[in-house]
Amino acid sequence: MNQYIVAIQVAKKKLGLDEDTYRAKLKNVTGKTSTKDMTDEERQKVLTVFRNEGFKPAPSAPRPNGRAKITGRFAGKLQALWIACYNLGIVANRDDAALLAFVKRQTGIDHVRFLKFSDDAQKAIEALKAWMAREGGVVWTNIDALADYDRADGYKIAWAQWRKLYRPSTSSSAFRAAVLELTGVPVDRCTPNNWIAVMNELGRRIRAKAGA
Repeated sequence: MNQYIVAIQVAKKKLGLDEDTYRAKLKNVTGKTSTKDMTDEERQKVLTVFRNEGFKPAPSAPRPNGRAKITGRFAGKLQALWIACYNLGIVANRDDAALLAFVKRQTGIDHVRFLKFSDDAQKAIEALKAWMAREGGVVWTNIDALADYDRADGYKIAWAQWRKLYRPSTSSSAFRAAVLELTGVPVDRCTPNNWIAVMNELGRRIRAKAGA
């Protein structure tokens, strides 16, 4: 079952809503009386109303170190961007706690459940990408892209890392050769996992250079 529908059902029970009151609230918020007929955006609106009325979702299960997991459909995207910031040398701490502190500054939301709501998550995503462009030199536009691989986020971030490491003698051919050496495949065949490997290694070099 859809995660938002499950959350709405939990909220209904915790708020003690009878069926008529529940259906009336759904209709008031979205114009629909059934969550099955709603889009995810509409379900999020319902959850926002229920949260404002006192619904508090159960906290995420802790990790072995006691810290809460970041959850939600935007968690992976935000974590990937944060680690990319770390590998670009623009943040010193790759830990989720540092990411959550950043998100709180951007959105004013101080709990991990924000990642389930697209409007809040998007603010943080765009802020991170703008920061990476400004401080890390990542070019997000596809205006100069000559091939599909140029459009991959992994390529854009890794190329920015390479320029940061080897400017002013930056060479695209040297970059391609390094990618081939690190992954065993040429840039036009790199998968997202290949780019993660490249970004992690270049990040290690950036941190080593900064600490030299």
